[in-house]
Amino acid sequence: MPPKIKREASKRAAEDEDAGDKPVKKAKTSATTQREIRHEEGEGQTGLAPNGQPTNKVLPERVEFAPKTPGTVRVAAWNICGLAASQKKGFKQYVEAEDPDVLVLTETKVNDVPADPALKARFPHQCWSISSKKTYSGTAILSKIKPVSVSTELPGHPDSTITKGRIVTLEFENTYVVGTYVVNAGADLKTLEQKNEWNRHFETYIRELDKKKPVIWTGDLNVAPTEKDLANAKRNWNKSAGYTEAETTAFARILNDPDARGGSPSGTPTVDVDPAQPRFVDVWRAKHPDLRHYTYFGYRFNCRAKGIGWRLDTFVLSERIVEKAKVCEIRSAIYGASDHCPVVMEIDGEL
Repeated sequence: MPPKIKREASKRAAEDEDAGDKPVKKAKTSATTQREIRHEEGEGQTGLAPNGQPTNKVLPERVEFAPKTPGTVRVAAWNICGLAASQKKGFKQYVEAEDPDVLVLTETKVNDVPADPALKARFPHQCWSISSKKTYSGTAILSKIKPVSVSTELPGHPDSTITKGRIVTLEFENTYVVGTYVVNAGADLKTLEQKNEWNRHFETYIRELDKKKPVIWTGDLNVAPTEKDLANAKRNWNKSAGYTEAETTAFARILNDPDARGGSPSGTPTVDVDPAQPRFVDVWRAKHPDLRHYTYFGYRFNCRAKGIGWRLDTFVLSERIVEKAKVCEIRSAIYGASDHCPVVMEIDGEL
């Protein structure tokens, strides 16, 4: 999510407005979304957008999910666009229904660690990274599982005012869980260089972690990795924050995958694979190679109903643990408490 100049003028307002003039082709719908829609019909659900996701603008009256797969750990990540606002619009209902073992929150906008006894009882182990700027950014990881260690720093980055409130790392016995609210390239790409600097240091950081233990990276990554991950790729390419060659190439370089295209609408490979470096996998995309489903829909221009969005939130895993990821889904019906939908993953074994 981009910097907050004005909320109503933030995000990708211009490109959403442009995109609203173009129809979106009918798209496939995941089995999970189909189950959600069947469950919610008759409760204010208005059906599916052209891209196959629901069109509700507030949370359903009832929120239910299937129990997690036995023997797995459920991790959820959600850009809540301000904890205080989200709590008035269904935050509690979602968390109770999802009941994750680990919950990664981004854009919390809190100024102090929240005094919430119910949240503390559900997640006794919490780490809140709070921006030095009032009601801005903010990242947290809430866990039922006690971590070995906790960090809120991006090593090597020269400006802590940029990184503060944007990263939390929890080390567990077998893995690292890294939650990020990645720096945004800004309106007219005016902070793209800040984003580039973040990406350079973050790639070094995640690779250093991976040398010790496998990594689960999640949160609002503030990049649409490929042309499938936003509604109007050609129109936004190298013009809109989150979909520039610099940003998509940085993401593809972390994946280190020979099939990574660096986001280009033409599909031209822009990343050289380094065989000496391990690979990471965008798990949702790996499990849904053809879906054009999104995690962010702007409130303006009826984007939700038109299926005009961006996939900015996901799970990226060290390649060696990808097979342990049994489920990875966008909770497409959970919209209205934020302009983002949560993402959830279930992974075999203990963290």
